[in-house]
Amino acid sequence: MWRGGRLSSRGVRFLETLGFACPSAVAEPPRVTSWTAFSGNQLTRNLQIKPWEFSGHRTMWLRSYRITFSCLTRLKTYRSSWKKLYSTSQTVDSKEVKTFQALAHSWWDEQGKFAPLHSMNDLRVPFIRDNLLKTSTNHDPGKPLSGMKILDVGCGGGLLTEPLGRLGASVVGIDPVAENIKIAQHHKSFDPVLDKRIQYRVCSLEETLNENAECFDAVVASEVVEHVNNLEMFIQCCYQVLKPGGSLFITTVNKTQLSYVLGIVFSEQIAGIVPKGTHTWEKFVSPEKLESILEPNGLSVETVAGMVYNPFSGYWHWTENTSLNYAAHAVRARAQEHLEPAESA
Repeated sequence: MWRGGRLSSRGVRFLETLGFACPSAVAEPPRVTSWTAFSGNQLTRNLQIKPWEFSGHRTMWLRSYRITFSCLTRLKTYRSSWKKLYSTSQTVDSKEVKTFQALAHSWWDEQGKFAPLHSMNDLRVPFIRDNLLKTSTNHDPGKPLSGMKILDVGCGGGLLTEPLGRLGASVVGIDPVAENIKIAQHHKSFDPVLDKRIQYRVCSLEETLNENAECFDAVVASEVVEHVNNLEMFIQCCYQVLKPGGSLFITTVNKTQLSYVLGIVFSEQIAGIVPKGTHTWEKFVSPEKLESILEPNGLSVETVAGMVYNPFSGYWHWTENTSLNYAAHAVRARAQEHLEPAESA
């Protein structure tokens, strides 16, 4: 931005994008230059500076620095409301944060923008419950997940967190968007039972590692991995917070031409089933790609099942075809399973 102690043309464009008119911020003696000075956001006066008036030119030079610092402060103010949400995270995407900030008020509108996620609970809740019960011999039929601790990553307004809590699990829901957590906290407060079983935190997955290493029986990342920045790091963090033998549940969108046409063009741009800008096709991940990341990071894929949403009925159903949406269940190896190859060698 700065060139030889003067505001460069790129710097001028930067200021103009912030609403400051600086038509002649690049002062090039030897000609008379007009300079507009500001105090805060208010226009004060114009200075006519001649090339031989060094003191005047120096005044302009110093003021240009002052204006720039003022602009930077103003920009910092704009960013302060959401910067903390992702500044320490390598997996949270700032663009995704801003997208979901704008949608936070809609989480519990079952006929609104998140209607497909409400309907998805008919599939994903039994998928999580049934796979967890395969490893549990004793459970209460009324509270089948009682005694289990689950981490719901990217919990949003708590659409999946609450059903898991109703099944008896102790659930920690985390999300980098503070507005989402406020909505989730408010909604669970209406049910005293859920209020005791569910905890919500504004944080990224990385920020939970120190206090939650090998802490959870299950980690759920439903409709999340297609929004993260660094998928492999995200998976590594999931592994670290899981107990040995713990389960990772993922639902996401496959990366195919069909998913682009139906998931973005039709769902977002034509039918409006999903808010525009919700998805980025480049972040979609195929089951094969996901498995290639899970397996080297100590997570063995147990199940992959296709999911299809019918926009006319508003319901999801299972399918063998994974070209659109799919659910995956992976398990962290137990401690003794790690030791077996070494002992046989």
